[in-house]
Amino acid sequence: MNILVVNDDGIDAAGIHKLAEALADAGDVYVCSPHKQQSASGHGITIGRLVYIEDVPFAGAKAAIAMEGSPADCVKIGIEVYRDRGIEMDMVFSGFNHGMNLGTDTLYSGTVSAAVEGALCGLPAAALSISSNLSFHRTPEHFEAAMKLALRLARSEMFSKRPKDPRALGIGYINDEHTILNVNIPDLPAGAIKGIKVCPLSYRAYDEWFEERKDEAGRVGYHYSGAPLVIGEAEADESDIIANGLGYATITPLRFDLTNFDLIGAVRAEWAGVNIKD
Repeated sequence: MNILVVNDDGIDAAGIHKLAEALADAGDVYVCSPHKQQSASGHGITIGRLVYIEDVPFAGAKAAIAMEGSPADCVKIGIEVYRDRGIEMDMVFSGFNHGMNLGTDTLYSGTVSAAVEGALCGLPAAALSISSNLSFHRTPEHFEAAMKLALRLARSEMFSKRPKDPRALGIGYINDEHTILNVNIPDLPAGAIKGIKVCPLSYRAYDEWFEERKDEAGRVGYHYSGAPLVIGEAEADESDIIANGLGYATITPLRFDLTNFDLIGAVRAEWAGVNIKD
């Protein structure tokens, strides 16, 4: 089994090395990672210019590539580069991200977007993050539970059993849709984690601010920062944010289809017969 491991924190981040180490017990690991930090890059891909790659040493992996592109590039192009070398990937793992990817943060996350790209390419995919409320990009202190969970996931039937129907892409043999698993593990010793909760995304709000700064040339710019907030109350089974804050590892199935099907009928009725030709 060939496993593509990617991230958004860059090829030198501790998280991707720990994830590759864990998954080496499940199959042959191949790495393709941005050459530098790409957090909050979303699902951007590079068009209109060359994407440069470099083979780099990487302990525990069969091969590793550092790429001057986005996390989604690392999946889209990485799959093709390794295919040209005679290696077909069976699954995509993105992480371990240095920091949480909970709630609506998933819309910004390069880690989650890389996993989504894996599903779009027809492969089972998961995004794994080690969450901390202390800092956005603080290197996690505890990897043991996350490594165990990643290995368990790679060995699960959900990932290792491929669908017979070619239309059932990603882990769509569960629901016939492109789906990934978004996993967040608290940055705690394994014994301190309360368990695993499978739950939906919540809304992530921030106490945020923009600080005006000047560069050496005197140009004015703005630096964004913020601290996550917990708004309202919910049961742990109903909120990835609440569950994670209580010390649970969370798993959320995500799909890329953003359609609000509950409103399709109402919007159709509103626009039925409307003429914009005249």
